Amino acid sequence: MSEETLYQYLMWGFVLSAVFTLPILLFITAPYGRHTRKGWGPQINATAGWVVMESPSVLMMLACFFVGSHSWTAGSVALLVLWLLHYINRTYIFPFRRRGGSNRMPLFIALSAFTFTSINGCLQGRYLFTLSEGYGSEWLLDPRFIGGAVLFLFGWWINLQSDAILRNLRKPGEKGYKIPMGGAFRFVSAPNYLGEILEWTGWAIATWSLPGAAFAFWTFANLAPRALSNHRWYRETFPDYPKNRKALIPGVF
Repeated sequence: MSEETLYQYLMWGFVLSAVFTLPILLFITAPYGRHTRKGWGPQINATAGWVVMESPSVLMMLACFFVGSHSWTAGSVALLVLWLLHYINRTYIFPFRRRGGSNRMPLFIALSAFTFTSINGCLQGRYLFTLSEGYGSEWLLDPRFIGGAVLFLFGWWINLQSDAILRNLRKPGEKGYKIPMGGAFRFVSAPNYLGEILEWTGWAIATWSLPGAAFAFWTFANLAPRALSNHRWYRETFPDYPKNRKALIPGVF
């Protein structure tokens, strides 16, 4: 079996898994963060778990870049920079800045996420730097790259702003939850998830690829149910929670 054939099987399996995951997560809330609960097996330190489960996104992409057959082109390098802009922060900075770093998370969640990021990193990187037709310097002037990159950076900014608001809700040593205010929290309960969905939608456009589109769909399938769960939790926990605030998309849901 050729690498291209194996890649296609893996790619469509990746897409189908997202199709099945979306309805499951609408009924079962993943047990981490505010939704952590017993009954999901052994638990590990949340900060360590976060670094381990996100690291393949950085390492697999870099590995694919350095062994790729057409990596050192302007378009390929620009796409790698966008990817690392998100994942270096998400993997090696965000976990150590978040409050509650000593909290626990199920080992099952960390291993599941590790598997996902390993497969996704391979699918994205192998396509971009070897299996695609390549992204030369002319791609930087293509409307698809420009529009996708702008959307990616806009989502990245929303994501960073929302994380900062959540991080500053509690003073050092303080526990418990509060209602986040300001920024995109004026409109939705999960702007950090909205920002990430915008990022990877932008990525799909900027790469103009099936792997990029599959990752964007996977991001929505994973985070949209989580946003709904968080929105429901906020409303149940805080009687004075803003009535006009939606879960994920302003004015929609």
